[in-house]
Amino acid sequence: MNRIWEADPSAGFARRLGKPAALLDPPQSGVRDGCPEIWAMDNGDVAVIGRDLTDVYRSYLPDNVRIADDERLVIIPGNLLSSAKPDIADA
Repeated sequence: MNRIWEADPSAGFARRLGKPAALLDPPQSGVRDGCPEIWAMDNGDVAVIGRDLTDVYRSYLPDNVRIADDERLVIIPGNLLSSAKPDIADA
């Protein structure tokens, strides 16, 4: 499949965007738990670690939204994204 954008599996993790989930107010994980994260990659892409709810949401996506077979719908806490706002450049 030819796509306009493709993830680069050779990209490395450059820096966390926002706070660790355990340091949010309220905390969204324990220090040793697997926890949601947002990371800037060294090629400019962004990696999101969250709960895979693809199968839960696939049947009731908005009409103009598609999830490819090699994609996943990931949910993260809203306050995690809010904490990353200062680290994300304005478009």
